[in-house]
Amino acid sequence: MALDSKAQYPAVCNAAETLLVHRDGMERILPEVAKRFREAGVEVRADTESMPFFSGARAATEADFRTEFLDLVIAVKTVGSVEEAVEHINSHGSHHTDAIVTEARETAEFFLSRVDSAGVFHNASTRFADGFRYGLGAEVGVSTNKTHARGPVGLDGLVIYKYRLYGKGHGVAEYGSGGKSFLHEPIGGELKEGGLDPGSRKP
Repeated sequence: MALDSKAQYPAVCNAAETLLVHRDGMERILPEVAKRFREAGVEVRADTESMPFFSGARAATEADFRTEFLDLVIAVKTVGSVEEAVEHINSHGSHHTDAIVTEARETAEFFLSRVDSAGVFHNASTRFADGFRYGLGAEVGVSTNKTHARGPVGLDGLVIYKYRLYGKGHGVAEYGSGGKSFLHEPIGGELKEGGLDPGSRKP
């Protein structure tokens, strides 16, 4: 999933730019990741803890964790918890798409609910963040805003509404069938013709 997210098509906005790895799993995960990245020609910019696993890697800078490389380049950082990962993503990421790879469902749900991105995935490549794959038809753009369109944007996401109503003197009359009353009631007085009668205030 890390390889697909980075190398399947690196010059697009849903390609992975940073890989976070829990330090408890480094020994098991990073040797295989390093091998796959090396075979695919991915340049790695690693933090101090992950550096020994990547031959020829450059030392990552703070700027690397905020950079959209759009190339076969990825920053790698170790974290001690999913909470630390979420904090890093929310403060350094683009809010486009982020994914977690884990067998722990509870950890995944924590990640999905707290990462503030348009797309959050569990055990799937970030490359799935695409309007066509979402069934939106042709993708015309992407948005990291929260309103009104977020994530991949199809034609429907560009639509706003204007309502036209043609009547012949119609009024709304009674509220609903059966003459239902409104929930709103006068506070501190009784309504009289012309407004609130201040002399009728009730305790």
